[in-house]
Amino acid sequence: MSDNSGIMILAEAPNGKITGLTTELLGAGRRIADIAGEKVSALAVGAGLSGVEAELIAFGANTVYTVDDPSLGRYTGDAYLSVLEKVCQQLTPRILLIGHNSTGRDLAPRLAFRLRTGLAPDCVDLQIDNSTGALVAIKPAYGGNVMAMLASKSQPEVVTVRPKTQEPLERDAGRSGDVVKLDLGLGTLASRAKVLDRIMHTYTGIKLEDAEVVVSGGRGIGGPEGFKLLEELARSLNGAVGASRAAVDAGWVPSDMQVGITGKIVSPRLYIAVGISGSVQHMAGCSRAKTIVAINKDSEAPIFERAHLGVVGDYKNVLPQFHETCRELLVG
Repeated sequence: MSDNSGIMILAEAPNGKITGLTTELLGAGRRIADIAGEKVSALAVGAGLSGVEAELIAFGANTVYTVDDPSLGRYTGDAYLSVLEKVCQQLTPRILLIGHNSTGRDLAPRLAFRLRTGLAPDCVDLQIDNSTGALVAIKPAYGGNVMAMLASKSQPEVVTVRPKTQEPLERDAGRSGDVVKLDLGLGTLASRAKVLDRIMHTYTGIKLEDAEVVVSGGRGIGGPEGFKLLEELARSLNGAVGASRAAVDAGWVPSDMQVGITGKIVSPRLYIAVGISGSVQHMAGCSRAKTIVAINKDSEAPIFERAHLGVVGDYKNVLPQFHETCRELLVG
């Protein structure tokens, strides 16, 4: 019987502010911990972490562990790997949740190898098996055509979680928790890698995954020209433009606009799907939208089963009227 217990999440706090993905991991950790009857802890690694602890507790952590060292101010794989290996050996969590971003993709496989345990990467859902209490991690496979259910016999269970797939808790400044500063006895954390420069990527407009309104087009748009109408509508609604895999595969729009299980997961207040049939692969990427509006001339399109509001008709006729109504309401 393993002595490992508790759910730990790896918190990211660049510039002393926790990321949205960190709050999502805390929400997921809290949810499965409540089912399993366990505690949630957050591990913050970096430099200048003062003030981060209170935020992590406010978003659901029972205990916050910090490893604060000037050499950890910028992420380097081997230094962070040494820290996490030591922490897992010392604190023995049963489950370790890491965000599936550039850091997680680099760190998690190496950590799992060091700990001689399994890895469930790029997961979009987490469940607790009622009969055994084991974690079941769910991830897309075969291009999103099936969902694989993964369970590990070894611990800690290392899991990377895709952004925008988990619901964060409401921030509660009244939550209480413990803060523990860890002294791992690692000495000087030297890294074989040296960061020479950091180039920030700048976006024009709103990032697709952060947008409150997303207007997406699919095969029914007919070509790249149709996306101009979508861009105009998105601009009026202060939103972003997305696309189905079919539109991306056709070369009408770049791949970074793809919404779906093999693209980006979005959770806007309003998702407008234009000329999109509603495949399982696509709907998995937008199902967390508060309201889904579908415009499609095929009345039998599967998306109408998932949409909150559906319009049957040619988008070339429907969209201009819809856009004009939106403009009138916004001005009014």
